[in-house]
Amino acid sequence: MSLDHTPFITPRGSVSSSIGNSAELDANLTLSDKLKVFKSSTFDPNAYVASKSRSMNEKEIRHLCAYLVDLKKASAEEMRKSVLANYSAFIRTSKEISDLEGELLSMRNLLSNQAALVHGLAEGCQLGSLVTGNEDSDMDDIINEKTDISKTEKWLIGYLETLDVLLAEKRVEESMAALEEGEKMTKEIIQGRTLSPSLFHALQNAITEHRQKLADQLAETICQPSTRGAEIRSTALALKILGDGPRAHTLLLKSHKEKLSRNMQSLESTTYGGVSAYTASISHLVFSTISQAASDSLTVFAGEEPAYTSELVTWAVRQAEYFSLLLKKRILVSIAASGGLRIASECVHVCLSHCHLLEASGMALSPVLIKHFRPFVEQALQTNLKRIEQSSAALAAADDWLLAYAPTNRSNNTGLPSVSSYSSLNSYQPKLSISAHKFNSMVQEIFEDVGPLEILQLDGLALEGLHQVFGFYVNLLINAMPGSAVIENLEGTGPKIVKIAETETQQIALLANAILLADELLPRAVMKLSVIPKGDDDSQRRAPDKQRLPEQRELKKRFQREVDRLRDSFCRQHALELIFTEDGEPLLNAQMYLSMEEKGEIPEWFPSPIFQELFVKLTGVASIVSDVFVGRERFATILLMRLAETVILWLSDDQAFWEDIETGPTPLGQIGLQQLYLDMQFVMIFSSQGRYLSRHLHQAIKNIISRAIEAVAATGLDPMSVLPEDEWFVEVSEIAIKMITGKAAFDNVEEEDYSPT
Repeated sequence: MSLDHTPFITPRGSVSSSIGNSAELDANLTLSDKLKVFKSSTFDPNAYVASKSRSMNEKEIRHLCAYLVDLKKASAEEMRKSVLANYSAFIRTSKEISDLEGELLSMRNLLSNQAALVHGLAEGCQLGSLVTGNEDSDMDDIINEKTDISKTEKWLIGYLETLDVLLAEKRVEESMAALEEGEKMTKEIIQGRTLSPSLFHALQNAITEHRQKLADQLAETICQPSTRGAEIRSTALALKILGDGPRAHTLLLKSHKEKLSRNMQSLESTTYGGVSAYTASISHLVFSTISQAASDSLTVFAGEEPAYTSELVTWAVRQAEYFSLLLKKRILVSIAASGGLRIASECVHVCLSHCHLLEASGMALSPVLIKHFRPFVEQALQTNLKRIEQSSAALAAADDWLLAYAPTNRSNNTGLPSVSSYSSLNSYQPKLSISAHKFNSMVQEIFEDVGPLEILQLDGLALEGLHQVFGFYVNLLINAMPGSAVIENLEGTGPKIVKIAETETQQIALLANAILLADELLPRAVMKLSVIPKGDDDSQRRAPDKQRLPEQRELKKRFQREVDRLRDSFCRQHALELIFTEDGEPLLNAQMYLSMEEKGEIPEWFPSPIFQELFVKLTGVASIVSDVFVGRERFATILLMRLAETVILWLSDDQAFWEDIETGPTPLGQIGLQQLYLDMQFVMIFSSQGRYLSRHLHQAIKNIISRAIEAVAATGLDPMSVLPEDEWFVEVSEIAIKMITGKAAFDNVEEEDYSPT
């Protein structure tokens, strides 16, 4: 190869400069151009390397090696992309190669016969005198002209007559035996030369002709609608023995296809008992036919060439695709549009059940069904999830937000055990508001008997959709909180989007709806995804997949985060009511402590009004949640913690408050410090008695006290000298608690165990 084609040699012949120039040139060359030099049929790698390394030093040789390695990697990547881009063409070409192999087998048999004929003709030319003047005569004329007929010639006459009779009477087994006898005699005649070349040639032609006639008869028999399965198999086997295996296999599959078409037409013309019954009937028909075709193919062509298996798989895939398209057109399109998830799920489950029975024979057609069925089941699922949102929104507009048991005249779709009496109903059924009951029943209905969702790889979409609709419902509950709901529609004259929960009892009912759904009811619906639907064998039933447990736990955490959003909205709403007036003025500000020094007199020590109201608020909420969250005391405690923390953390983070305390014109004095200290001790004591004093709340109170002490110390006053002992603050706080709640309820306050959480 000329060196002018290489990218490393410049016109000046400088190797070192050519390397640099080649790098510059490569930037403008495509991979195809770079590899062009290697594609030539006359490419000599040794000469190429020798031409490059003749005057190179070690560094330049290393550079060349690195360049060639990069080209090798790029070429491999290009080949991989080419294979992926032309994968369908590769499969199609493989199919065509398999077909060609079958045709080559047939051609080989024909060429073998033709070779025998040519050999016979060659011998006949040497003894042409025997047949001179008799080219147009038949075998009988040739034999009649002979005065002495040998034993083999007599056999030939009888053999040909027998073949004609057997073929005319369609006696297949005897015809095949006769053809086999003729093949054996042909070999003996060749060895013993007992027939003249012309008669031998005539015998071979007769065998070939009768073999072809018999093959045509067998092919016609296979294609007859009246031919039964056993006869089809035996006929295909006979046709294969005759040397026409590819034709036999194709006709075998064709007969099953025609039989399937006739049975499907017959089924469609009859009245069927509903969608499920029709789906079960046609699915059983299709997959039983595929199974029978596979069994016949393996029985007749077991251990034969791979082309037969390839043809069988291709044929089965086509039948499965045709069945999928038919079911989509007749059933799934309309069902998916109307949101009939259960019906669509049952139909798909029946089809996949029949399909999985074929997997024992190695025929995996479920990917074909999944490809066609998945979009429609997904559409039905999305339609149902949208319907849940619409129904929940409609009921939330009229919900009175009062907790009650589900109506007993409705079917039990709550995911809990069924009940037979009012007492058992109270034991098992949850108390929810009207909209929550409807939301729960619709969710349970969606996840009831939807096993194929996991097979169709829609279980993840179902879980995500469940989280989405729950988040939508939680948003409705948040909008039902006073001050956070959208009251009117855009025109301003329509009804409320959600009904406002005016009382604390109603607002806590919102929390009860969310916590019961998130902790108990929705997880039970999720568990149904991993359970085989009803009606299957008990042996096929299985407990929820262990691999699914982490996914279910993660989903439950996401539910809990939605509940936290609602709880935070509740706490924020009540904290704002305590901290601000209706006009937006803060009730909790620095002046309530700074102005105490201006009065010039010692006040009657008592917690500030806002913290008295906080205590009353928390006490009232605690009373309500203790009745609502029976058995869920942890959630009630967390709710009270968060409500107390919201107020105290607001005070701790209020920059305006601390700017007035620390750098304002009026310093915090002795009385103001004592009042602030008393307020914080009051909060700590009633939170501790109520068992909702969290570490976060305790730390926030300590930070407020420490910051206030530092502000007083900055003025030059010793804070410790003006603050009474802690026992004094505890005593004043307990007296305040007794006066606010009634002393009779605190006769034994000294005996109460303080248990900070």
